[in-house]
Amino acid sequence: MQEITVTELAALGLDKTIIDVREPEEHAQGVAPGVTLLPMSQFMEREAELPEEGPLYIICAAGGRSARVVAYLEQRGIEAVNVLGGMGAWSQAGLPVAAGPGGAE
Repeated sequence: MQEITVTELAALGLDKTIIDVREPEEHAQGVAPGVTLLPMSQFMEREAELPEEGPLYIICAAGGRSARVVAYLEQRGIEAVNVLGGMGAWSQAGLPVAAGPGGAE
């Protein structure tokens, strides 16, 4: 499984395709700028919304759910990378966080 740290991802630039698989209430607490919310609970039914070109960087709260989604995508032949530590590590590293939909700015 391909993995990347939050600081390595940030160094690549935030123009990458980052998919947040947290649930909407978690997403509202804060997100990495430019992420797309595709909750794990809806992932398989909304999979067609994913861009066809990879790699896809998959993030969650701590890295567990994103690892499961990456494993699933890899089985389907889609290039995906697990973001180690998730949004917890992202915030802890002092990287930019935007308010999610419905979240406080």
